[in-house]
Amino acid sequence: MKRILYNIASILLGLLFANSGLNKIFEYLPQPDQLPEELAKDTAALYEISWLIPLIAIVEILGGILIAIPKTRAVGVLTLMPIMVGITLVHTVVEPSGLLMIGIMWVIFLWIIYENKAKYQQLFL
Repeated sequence: MKRILYNIASILLGLLFANSGLNKIFEYLPQPDQLPEELAKDTAALYEISWLIPLIAIVEILGGILIAIPKTRAVGVLTLMPIMVGITLVHTVVEPSGLLMIGIMWVIFLWIIYENKAKYQQLFL
């Protein structure tokens, strides 16, 4: 039962990231009308650097696919770690309304790290 829950949570997290990356490219989900002023400025600054949003989108799509596939989950977590830290900082400093969702994402993220700890030990030897 634990393994099934782990696989479902990992696949959902992977799909969440892949969907977020695809939305950055194809913009199929509507943006909220009232973004906080600081968040709107930060988002505009990201879009000023023309190559940054496509890069983030590609990393999210790739990392999401890697997390969804059981054999590549450990690499997917490493791929998405900088994105997770950035998302956490944005929701901690600028827009705290998404902290519950970020907390759930971190629980799944840390669970994947724990389940793959033997693979990560090679990095620290």
